[in-house]
Amino acid sequence: MLTESYVRCFDGIRLTDIPEVGGKNASLGELHAMLAAEGGRIPDGFALIADAYREALATDDVEKKLRRLLADFDHRNVSLLAERAAAVRRLVYEATGNAKLRAQIATAYHELETKCGKPVAVAVRSSATAEDLPSASFEVYVMCEIPNNVHPD
Repeated sequence: MLTESYVRCFDGIRLTDIPEVGGKNASLGELHAMLAAEGGRIPDGFALIADAYREALATDDVEKKLRRLLADFDHRNVSLLAERAAAVRRLVYEATGNAKLRAQIATAYHELETKCGKPVAVAVRSSATAEDLPSASFEVYVMCEIPNNVHPD
């Protein structure tokens, strides 16, 4: 079953969401909730859930294609390794660049612009939800800069 929304705003993320958004995003969500409640100035932002990546790889047999590319080759053959790595990057890039995901990211970014002002400066990070686990997926978060006029010092 496909996920309805791949985007989770920081104000809706807690530590219990680690499997869905990763440890760093869950910590950012928890921090956002705690500090905002105390009137603290903290960046706002959003995360993409790990299902965005999993579902992208499930389309058009991308995962099977990746497994074929990464199996049965001599890892000491540097030119073949470079060729396969480029093919893997291309497959993942194309799979995760689908229209639904792009639209949801654009909508979330425009919501940040509404909250933080235009143009919004952002930091983007991508990594595994459980970087040390063999079954790791990715996490992405986007945070906006805190304008001086949003919260008094």
